[in-house]
Amino acid sequence: MNNNACKSFRLIWARRIVIITILAVIPAGVSQGSLVKHNHEFEKNRAKLLSYIIGKQIATNHYYNKPIGDKLSHQAYDLYLKQVDPRKLFFLQKDVDILDRYKLDLDDEIHSGNVQFPIVAEELLHERVQQIKQFVEEIFAAKIDLDKRETLELERKKLQYCQSVAELKDRWRRNIKYQIAVQYLDLQEIAAAKASKKDISSKESKKLLTNESKSSEKKKPENFKKEAMKKVLKSNQELLKRMLNRDEKDEYDRFFSVLAKAVDPHSSFMPPSQKEDFDIHMRGSLEGIGAVLQEEDGYVKVVRIIPGGAAYRQKQLDAEDVILMVAQADAEPVDISGMKLRDAVSLIRGKKGSMVRLTVKKPTGTVTIIPIIRDVVQLKETFVKSVVLPRKDGEPKFGYIKIPSFYRDFQGHDGRNVTDDMRKALQGLTKEKIDGLIIDLRNNGGGALVDAVKIAGLFIDQGPVVQIKANNKINVLSDTDPGISYDGPMIVMINRFSASASEIFAGAMQDYGRALIIGSEHSYGKGTVQTLINLDDNLPFFGVNMSQYKPLGALKLTTQKFYRINGGSTQDRGVSADIVLPDTFKYTKVGEKYNDNAMPWDKIASAYYKKWQKFPFNISVLRSLNTKKIKTNKKFAEIIKEAEEAKIRQQHTLINIDLKSLRVERDRLAKIREDAGDKPYANNPHGANFDKKPAHEMTKAEEKKALVEHLEKDPAVLEVLALFRASLS
Repeated sequence: MNNNACKSFRLIWARRIVIITILAVIPAGVSQGSLVKHNHEFEKNRAKLLSYIIGKQIATNHYYNKPIGDKLSHQAYDLYLKQVDPRKLFFLQKDVDILDRYKLDLDDEIHSGNVQFPIVAEELLHERVQQIKQFVEEIFAAKIDLDKRETLELERKKLQYCQSVAELKDRWRRNIKYQIAVQYLDLQEIAAAKASKKDISSKESKKLLTNESKSSEKKKPENFKKEAMKKVLKSNQELLKRMLNRDEKDEYDRFFSVLAKAVDPHSSFMPPSQKEDFDIHMRGSLEGIGAVLQEEDGYVKVVRIIPGGAAYRQKQLDAEDVILMVAQADAEPVDISGMKLRDAVSLIRGKKGSMVRLTVKKPTGTVTIIPIIRDVVQLKETFVKSVVLPRKDGEPKFGYIKIPSFYRDFQGHDGRNVTDDMRKALQGLTKEKIDGLIIDLRNNGGGALVDAVKIAGLFIDQGPVVQIKANNKINVLSDTDPGISYDGPMIVMINRFSASASEIFAGAMQDYGRALIIGSEHSYGKGTVQTLINLDDNLPFFGVNMSQYKPLGALKLTTQKFYRINGGSTQDRGVSADIVLPDTFKYTKVGEKYNDNAMPWDKIASAYYKKWQKFPFNISVLRSLNTKKIKTNKKFAEIIKEAEEAKIRQQHTLINIDLKSLRVERDRLAKIREDAGDKPYANNPHGANFDKKPAHEMTKAEEKKALVEHLEKDPAVLEVLALFRASLS
């Protein structure tokens, strides 16, 4: 018997042993109600059951259809360390040396059901947190010199694990000094905002600024340090307390979550509480800030901004932002690094009309405070918007359609969907006898696949739109409806946050030669489909009493992959623009390809389709024209400058942490944003006019007017119009 056969044989028996072991711990004659919940033995055997079910599901239902092996074990191990200790502030090198022994054994633990690694890791972590708790108090008791020139490395990859407790204490001292200095400068800015009587329109903002400024006015600048130290001490104490209060169930759940994400970044294990939150989200009961969040590398990351939500209307929070701290109105911020996602979300959610302040790290490396007034999702903001763009006499007439998402009411409440709204918008623009059409998919994170196919069908007369691969079989989704709603020239706008269904539509239009694609170098690159599996429905040995372990939660697995009709996947690479416009995120790691363990791009056979015969664009000529225009466009020059600054910040992650250096850097970045004139990034940590609303419900005519006024200030739209006119002249 060869090695592979031996291993397969061992795996089969290991799985059987897992179930036998679980059954053995249920004493005969003892009712389920009398069993003690959440003790060591219970959680240990719950983990055995989960390891069996999750291992089997990954091996049989994931797109890869491969059993868990050493490669996945290594990936899960690396991901676990990143999530548990993202800034290398807890484990010593000798701790990691101990854990390294498990690097290639996690797959064996899953197969045997004897899951030891997360418990060993937590015991080591608990010991370090106790030590850190002690010397954090010592650091605050000693003198902290904010004027002394010192440095701090922010990039995890450039950091080594500390060799000794003394070295670890010094790393904490520098981090604490940096936090105090930043808090000190924030307090100064609050006082400065009050002194200059800046316009703060929202009632919550006024209350916030008034309360904080009253306390600041009582202090002279030299006393800001005392207040800053108090805030930072409390934040760190709360962080360490949370870490010490984690229980065994939390550690097992974290382990299974990491294991799923090690397969690919969109697969995940959802403990019962997280599954409940997911169900609420899918029912459309969206509260708070209107953003989809996920835990990544120990931080809470914004995955998607929900159209119509508070963050969408406030226009400062973006996908890919990392939320570092959360504050309720004028309360002190809470550091949420290392916090369970559910706990972090509970801080972010709140009563409608109340304020939450998020300290956010942008993909560009900048850290900013974003105030958001909590609200429910305004559904009308999610719907298709269309308008005829202004023109001078004799110029072509262009229509503009914004698709915020590919929405569809699967619950049957009102039956509204993006396809019907898109068809109506096209009918209205066609009556206006437009000469060309712009479809804006920027920041559209996707939605219903069926609508991506149907909307593509509005611009082609039957034919394939997307190919889907699962279980080594290819399924082609096609437009089967005869006829075309609009047959004129088209430009589709994308950016790095256009994803999933947006990429399917844009890719199909590009493959057919039906539209010119303009925007960022490429779209996001999310070309996979996930399926949610309820683990309670997959208990082995039905009829045997295992209901005591319910609820087990759910497993979200990637089961399918999208391919364009030309055969190339939208996964990883996304859709490349024909004409590239300047992009603030050019040098930042935004996109699927930057996610840990992302599935790769590949290619299958192309589908049969006929190219559009009336493509009016000369791409090489337009590229040359675009290059010249960018060089003379002030707004684009500012965007390019911001992108270059972001590149520099990404490269130079060793920062000075004395007050003077931090103040100089803060003022320098503020000047760049001020020059760019981009109000959402203005240098005001508490916002100004961000939630200003019209005095009355806007009519459709007023909404269209407001949309036009916005588009007339959008450099990307203005450049698209210029290129469109050049093509038709």
